[in-house]
Amino acid sequence: QGRPTPVYHCERLSRAIGNCQIYLKREDLNHTGAHKLNHCMGEGLLAKFMGKKRLIAETGAGQHGVALATAAAFFGLECEIHMGEIDIAKQAPNVTRMKILGAKVVPVTHGLKTLKEAVDSAFDSYAKNYKDSIYCIGSALGPHPFPLMVRDFQAVVGYEAKDQFKEMTG
Repeated sequence: QGRPTPVYHCERLSRAIGNCQIYLKREDLNHTGAHKLNHCMGEGLLAKFMGKKRLIAETGAGQHGVALATAAAFFGLECEIHMGEIDIAKQAPNVTRMKILGAKVVPVTHGLKTLKEAVDSAFDSYAKNYKDSIYCIGSALGPHPFPLMVRDFQAVVGYEAKDQFKEMTG
């Protein structure tokens, strides 16, 4: 997954602002281009441990869908991504990536045909298939335990940054 991601010292920006030192944790260098892979790998591992065979999620711009499809492919799981029809048209490259990785992309054609409806559609699918699936929400929101799962799986960023910053600055 590309762990640990590097920490970059923004020297020129720090000088331009003055009186501060700015560092960036480069989660954009993960294999799928964002931090989303962190919690998706955790959710895939959890599904495998629980004996589930399918990961179900929603996506808007497609980054969560690509990350979850990557995790599903890695763990040998099925992947079902719900995405609004409008977002599918806007984000064709990410839709292609999801499909290449083996995900089934489910177009959501009701309501505004965007992320809100995709969330409802994905959770509805999970409610119907909970015995062999887990729902992998894309953000730290929703009912318990989903926010805690995302928080805990994303904690790797802070743990790494703390160690890397100590190493960089003494």
